[in-house]
Amino acid sequence: MIFEKTPGWLDWYAVPSAPSFTVPAGAVDAHCHVFGPGAEFPFAPERKYTPCDASKDQLFALREHLGFARNVIVQATCHGADNRAMVDALRHSGGKARGIATVRRTVSDNELQDMHAAGVRGVRFNFVKRLVDFTPKEELMEIAARIAPLGWHVVIYFEAVDLPELWDFFTALPTTVVVDHMGRPDVSKPIDGPEFELFVKFMREHENVWSKVSCPERLSLSGPKALRGEPGLEQGAYRDVVPFAKRIVETFPDRVLWGTDWPHPNLKDHMPDDGLLVDFIPHIAVTAELQRKLLIDNPMRLYWPEER
Repeated sequence: MIFEKTPGWLDWYAVPSAPSFTVPAGAVDAHCHVFGPGAEFPFAPERKYTPCDASKDQLFALREHLGFARNVIVQATCHGADNRAMVDALRHSGGKARGIATVRRTVSDNELQDMHAAGVRGVRFNFVKRLVDFTPKEELMEIAARIAPLGWHVVIYFEAVDLPELWDFFTALPTTVVVDHMGRPDVSKPIDGPEFELFVKFMREHENVWSKVSCPERLSLSGPKALRGEPGLEQGAYRDVVPFAKRIVETFPDRVLWGTDWPHPNLKDHMPDDGLLVDFIPHIAVTAELQRKLLIDNPMRLYWPEER
């Protein structure tokens, strides 16, 4: 089957540079995806976009190039609740990948057990309206109750302006809750303004809430202006996102994760160089201890607890 990519949306960066920052041995890319290939794993009929192909072999090659040891592969919305591409990647990872699935209430217990055996450790609830259709909250709560005994967690994807409306639902979830991309803050607003302070309060008052400090390329207004070798990333690439991510890392060092978001779906303005994204890390986790927590200790505790 041939799928035509959504017009105007960019393909992933084919030749990423080598990062200047060397990640610590055993580091985990805790947020990435696989797309198809569509001829083998067709995209969902209800999808809001059609991506380019981005295979497990290409993901694992990028992991090696960037210096990471493991991946957490998040089910892409373009595949809906058909998790076959993601699960196939887990089964071919040699135990070096874990997964986050999308499921509906019709999923059977046997299907959940099979996904667990493959390495799935959570489900994702997406509240970004331009990407998915609305799923009733009672259905999502039912799913959360079913996956809790497996030790899985819930990943939530939402935009900052929607947090007040979703607060009660999020705080009622019976699992660990991992927020994608800091809840997509508006980085043109003050870091100590009411919108981001509400997110900090959300994490402070609920110790089961974690956050990914990923995707500066989605949040930045200043963009990837710096060239490597220029003094100070703060003065260049994605500099407007640094204070937000740095605050979360330093305030909640034991509940943060980082990932590339490869292959960066739905981008129209620019496609990030994954090597430059890795070089963003030491500016938000400024000590070796914080880098180890962000890249090794926290993801290992959440996804590979049996190896700790």
